[in-house]
Amino acid sequence: MKSLMVLVAVIAGLLGVPTAASAAPNLSLPAPGGPVPIGLRTLHLTDQARADPWVPEKRRELMVNVWYPAFPVGRAPLYMTHAESAAAVAGRKLDLPPDTLSKVRVHSRENAPSLPGRRPLVLLSPGAGNNRTTLTAMAERLASQGFVVAGIDHAHEAWATEFPDGLRQCVACGRPDDPWPAAIANRAIDTSFVIDTLLKDSRWSIDAGKIGMAGHSAGGSATAASMVADRRIKAGVNVDGPFYGTVSLDRPVLLLTSPIGEKHFSPTWDETWPRLTGPKERFLVEDSGHSSVTDAAILIDQLGLRPRIPPTEVENQYGSIDSRKALDFFRDRLTGFFKQWSAR
Repeated sequence: MKSLMVLVAVIAGLLGVPTAASAAPNLSLPAPGGPVPIGLRTLHLTDQARADPWVPEKRRELMVNVWYPAFPVGRAPLYMTHAESAAAVAGRKLDLPPDTLSKVRVHSRENAPSLPGRRPLVLLSPGAGNNRTTLTAMAERLASQGFVVAGIDHAHEAWATEFPDGLRQCVACGRPDDPWPAAIANRAIDTSFVIDTLLKDSRWSIDAGKIGMAGHSAGGSATAASMVADRRIKAGVNVDGPFYGTVSLDRPVLLLTSPIGEKHFSPTWDETWPRLTGPKERFLVEDSGHSSVTDAAILIDQLGLRPRIPPTEVENQYGSIDSRKALDFFRDRLTGFFKQWSAR
């Protein structure tokens, strides 16, 4: 099987290749499009019962963003922290102010009080090397439609994620072996721990019978693995992630694929498909790239970097589809899927 690292070419999930840009334009994500205002809380979680598989001398720690229906009060949060932004800008040798990526306009309010009401939960798992911020536009759309959304940063599986004690780099990335089968199994444990934590948190009234999950690339693989391991997850969306091991599921599954994903991962999809016995759909998003579901293409276009990226990387990561059209498609498709499932 091709390693996921074949498709991991976007540092911090945003910037494609070392290049330069002469100015820092105003960067913004598309409006969520739903009727409900959004809050955002950032959680630092520690699983005291488990060692970190990448740094065994430490307990497993996670950074989690929770987007949720909220009263529209308070300031806008940072898209990335200043340290994360500076690491991304410096790492790709961009001629931009270090804080450029912390200034991306988002549409939530930091720590805003939750609106009353019992809510379904959707968990989001990012691609290999990407942190949780790369799925912000997706999360904001879902939250604006009434969902609580938890974006999980799986420690040491993303570049330059800031924890309270500083930046954590990607230990899994660039290893000579293929670490991702073990990483995917570990992400399933992360996911169950996050569910346990959120269900106990009085700040959100989550309906424990309406929990779904979606993920991009390795996060899509983790969605399937998490559903196998935890039956509380009632429905899942895999965006261009291979299936690892034996995956058998009797719950709704939506598989959204790109041409590059079909090239590398279709054997795992074909082999697993008969064992998905619940409602299921596999849909090829024509002309899309592996990362079209993320915020990356929108921000790259706003920065004017697309013409400076090698054409093969543009094709693999973003395809020829208009970046806004692609993101709108994924946001609409996932929102519709989870609305249909949670209405049952």
